Amino acid sequence: MFLFILGIVLFIIGNAAKPNTGGLSRFRNILRLGGLAVMVIGGLTATIRQIPAGHIGVQVLFGKVEEAVLNEGLNFVNPLMTVKEIEVRTQNYTMSSIHDEGQQAGDDGIRVLSKDGLEVAIDLTVLYRIDPKFGPSIYRDLNLDYENRYIRGVARTRIREGATGYVATDLYSFRRKEFENAIRSLVEVDFTKKGFILDQLLIRNITLPASVKESIERKINAEQDAQRMEYVLDKGRREADLKRVEAQGTADAQKILSEGLNEKVLQYEMIKVQKELVNSPNSKIIIMGSGKANPPIILDGK
Repeated sequence: MFLFILGIVLFIIGNAAKPNTGGLSRFRNILRLGGLAVMVIGGLTATIRQIPAGHIGVQVLFGKVEEAVLNEGLNFVNPLMTVKEIEVRTQNYTMSSIHDEGQQAGDDGIRVLSKDGLEVAIDLTVLYRIDPKFGPSIYRDLNLDYENRYIRGVARTRIREGATGYVATDLYSFRRKEFENAIRSLVEVDFTKKGFILDQLLIRNITLPASVKESIERKINAEQDAQRMEYVLDKGRREADLKRVEAQGTADAQKILSEGLNEKVLQYEMIKVQKELVNSPNSKIIIMGSGKANPPIILDGK
């Protein structure tokens, strides 16, 4: 638009210069032609607008927001139109108690009161997109500062409301995912009304009061000690059972052996031993006996 106005000015100056009077008259034709050229270039640049990838263009004419949006790429528009670019890719808004981690400087964590009246600090990240067809209404209602005017306020309010239904220790432990899903549902409804699409709501960290954290840690340590003791007791029981089984097996083997050793079996075993002794080169003299009272006597001939 600036070039178009500049071309008009140059054309007027050139046209106003009187011929053959010296001064600007020598450049009269150059100014007129140059003014026309600049006007043409300015008009073309004013009617063609390039929208970057991942953005839309909202058209504003003398303060009135047009409903038609410009998509990424080259677009032909009214040269008098002002175009405001809005990002429609996934964006994130983080509120954190850690300095410079979120959009706001300093401690920006969300302080909430749990069901049991304890103050809990929550760090939160909201991942969202803008529905392109809602671009004009978002610009009309919130301008381009929609994060501070809407995203931030809705997220903080809903997370405070949702936390009142949970005990502090539940938020910190096994009901954390349930709490996250509940907050997501509340925020998603509010976002949809304004044309925002909630991609993800992430609870980054939950900080409990020091006394509650110590209580939880003591409870966890006690549970771990109990599990460790149960393991030791279970191991002792298994070892005792194994020893009982081994002792019973030894007793059963001895019982079977004692029941099978009668007089005839002993005589048979004695005959087998004597037979082996006879065949041995070291046994030369064998004095035979009978029964248990007179066992055989073996003398070495050497």
